[in-house]
Amino acid sequence: MYRLLIVDDEPAVRAGLRAYFDWAAYGIEVAGEADDGDVALEMIARDQPDLILTDVRMPNMDGITMSQCISAEYPAMKIIFVSGHDDADYLKSAMKVSAVDYILKPVNLQELSTVIKRVVADLDAESSERIYKQELLVKLKEGMPLLREKFLLSMIREGAPKSELAERVSFLGLNLPVDASYWVMVVSVDDLADVMASRSERDRQLLWYSVLNIYEELLDTHLQGYAFEQRTGEFVGVLQVSEPGGDSVTEAANALLALAGDLRSNLERWLKIGVTIGISDLASGLSGLAPAYKQAREAVDYKWYLGKNRIITMDSLEGAEPENGAMRRYDYELNEKLISALKAVDEDKISEAVEMIFASLSCTRPDGLKYGRNLCMQLVLSIGQLLMELGAGDPELEVMEGELTEALYAKETLRDMRGLIESYLATVREHIREKRTGRVANVVERVRGYIDQNYANGGLTVADIGKAVYLSSTYVSLLFKQETGQTVGEYLTKVRVDKAKELLRDPQYKFYDICYAIGYTDPSYFSKLFKKVTGVTPSAYRGSHA
Repeated sequence: MYRLLIVDDEPAVRAGLRAYFDWAAYGIEVAGEADDGDVALEMIARDQPDLILTDVRMPNMDGITMSQCISAEYPAMKIIFVSGHDDADYLKSAMKVSAVDYILKPVNLQELSTVIKRVVADLDAESSERIYKQELLVKLKEGMPLLREKFLLSMIREGAPKSELAERVSFLGLNLPVDASYWVMVVSVDDLADVMASRSERDRQLLWYSVLNIYEELLDTHLQGYAFEQRTGEFVGVLQVSEPGGDSVTEAANALLALAGDLRSNLERWLKIGVTIGISDLASGLSGLAPAYKQAREAVDYKWYLGKNRIITMDSLEGAEPENGAMRRYDYELNEKLISALKAVDEDKISEAVEMIFASLSCTRPDGLKYGRNLCMQLVLSIGQLLMELGAGDPELEVMEGELTEALYAKETLRDMRGLIESYLATVREHIREKRTGRVANVVERVRGYIDQNYANGGLTVADIGKAVYLSSTYVSLLFKQETGQTVGEYLTKVRVDKAKELLRDPQYKFYDICYAIGYTDPSYFSKLFKKVTGVTPSAYRGSHA
């Protein structure tokens, strides 16, 4: 309810106003009475009512003087004058002190009701506005972290006029002096596609939260500044050099490198992820953050040929630039050299061509990642074309080609892409060689023979089998499936189960001995696998062949 103070030097008037008007019906309670202006001011200071109903003429302090004091100290209070004098000068004075209305004595209750309704409506409106503003302030406070991040993102992307920065920084409560010097440090998660693919959406979000949390904690121990997520897998730090009188720029630079080193090692230790960190040159003022971010982002992109899990500063790149600042054009004749070597199945010349191709790629650095990926795709298409020309096309190789295309888009460095191309070339080379020499059947028999002799080795892998027959594991898997209709793993399981059947028919062998004898270390797993292949458990099989 709203609180009312009645001020009048006549007790009868005060009593009448209190008793003969239903204040509660309008949401008002009479908080008190005063017989003069000076007494009323003391009560107002103590109780701070919402509404003052006051006489104009009083002995010590009249209503006009009192109202002037109220308006100066409590501008939100509503004042209604009650006057027994139809005096225009008094009424003019009342309006000058922001009285909301006036009523002539004797008071007409209907007139008083009309005035009070209007005053209460005004009070209600003002109250609603105050509540609305308070709610907005609460929401603003709750959303302040988001507003700060939005501001920092805008600063590294497009910047802002220097004239606006001081006010915006102050409003957001950021400790970022407009004229201080700053570094921008970009932390980019390596092998992002693999990191994303191996986690659920919930685990991804937890990972990004953890990365940012570690970044912020380490930042606080080394320098002043702020860290935030710029995009998936990329986190940016705006790092301030100490103000004049603090550490020197050299000491701050040492702290910066210490921060980068600690951040890289902590992320690897606690989150099991690698990162590449790019650091800009020193930027002068907040307005220099956008070009500084561009530098740091470019530094990170240099992992294309420098490699992952590095700290790359702009200074460290000076020696990595080509002579005279010129980028060498890629020689497409190298592609033809590789195809010729592959056609001849000359392993040494294939390796030589690959070395020359990727050495040339390392000198084409603008948009190096995109350029290198596109070139690798051209190589894959050229190899596919060669297979068709030689009549050596194969559905399994086509599947491998599609998988290779996807894998290339997930790689971030020259070395990783080279590894994929070399592995594919090794498989294609052996495929062409086998097609030409007719050794396919011989290879399959050698694989079978090796499995038949080594099935009891619980750690036997396709890589072991490939090494034994002098072929890559990928090619062994491809060739065996193509020629037999089974995978190498399926054949190995068949051999082990057949041997288990043989041993189960002899009651002298215990189940767990049989399990170990055929290469399994878990009897429970062996039992499930046996039933999956034969349709019965080992016990049931033994019972039916006793």
